[in-house]
Amino acid sequence: MATSASLDRSTVERIVRDLIITQLGAAGQASGAAAKPAAERSKLLVNISARHVHLTDEQVEILFGPGHKLTPEKALYQAGAYAAAETVMIVGPKRRMLPTVRVLGPTRPAGQVELAITDAISLGIDAPVRLSGDVAGSPGCVLVGPHGVVELQEGVIRAARHVHMSMEDTVQYGVKAGDKMKLKVVSHGCTLVFEDVVVRPAKDGKLEVHIDTDEGNACNLDAATQIELLVDDCKCKH
Repeated sequence: MATSASLDRSTVERIVRDLIITQLGAAGQASGAAAKPAAERSKLLVNISARHVHLTDEQVEILFGPGHKLTPEKALYQAGAYAAAETVMIVGPKRRMLPTVRVLGPTRPAGQVELAITDAISLGIDAPVRLSGDVAGSPGCVLVGPHGVVELQEGVIRAARHVHMSMEDTVQYGVKAGDKMKLKVVSHGCTLVFEDVVVRPAKDGKLEVHIDTDEGNACNLDAATQIELLVDDCKCKH
């Protein structure tokens, strides 16, 4: 075995290079994905998630008739999600109402209503800020369809702003499920930085931030010239 005294510079450089390559390869295998150059990162989209309703199979039949199934009308960006042709009326306290609120599919294990703060105020409901699916202890409402009525005991929330992404994206940004990021939207006279953007990764997820109608209007999203997803001091532009 050669001693350090017998190794010339080129040999040392080769050994160091081989060690670095081996370590990087192991790190890539451990994470499940190798890092991509910035130019190859997923394209970031920011979309406004307007008020909508999620229903169970049973609720669909009560509201729209026995045997009724949701009718997919428009595919959404996340795999499998769609806007249905069906709409319902949401009735809050003191008979305040929103007449035609879109149902999103597919059906879920529990009914849920997602509103912007302006919608909640209009209905007279003190809706908490929650991630989709986290409805325990939230207020309820009444849903009215062409065939029947469903009374939700809980399920009305203001959807927390969040970012969908793939598992590969989590590696690129160095984040995990539940972490909070920042979204900067540059728009003439309305540039804003939204904090507490919750990371929601999925195996088939696509890089997309959801903000509600009020937030989209506040930053004039339609006129945005630049959007940035921020992680601590790391700025990732798209």
